[in-house]
Amino acid sequence: MVERFGPDLLRGSLDLMILSILAQGKAYGYQIQASLKEGSGDLVRVSAGTLYPVLHRLEANSLIASSWDDSAGRKRKWYHLTAAGRARLQSQTRQWDAYVAVIQRLLAPLRRNGWPELAGPAAPG
Repeated sequence: MVERFGPDLLRGSLDLMILSILAQGKAYGYQIQASLKEGSGDLVRVSAGTLYPVLHRLEANSLIASSWDDSAGRKRKWYHLTAAGRARLQSQTRQWDAYVAVIQRLLAPLRRNGWPELAGPAAPG
């Protein structure tokens, strides 16, 4: 069983995770938290105290925008991806895919040479 991701790993990837969720449509904070948890198979649990500062920073950098809505009976701040956020998502996705491929290539020889604690999918090539 894989442990939940530690704060160092999340710090480098949380922006990408949030942008990917908002690329699917607008969402408010609790929905983003739930999507992170569900989409990660419960490996990513982000507290409100972690999530909202990231959302505020992404908004300050014009990668997301927000609007208030109370049509469902409760006033909520809804976040959505901007054009700049979509561009950043595309760029970070390419970088992340390349990064994952590098890590997989570096771990592949260890996995092939009997490191059972590193069992997992070997990198191609």
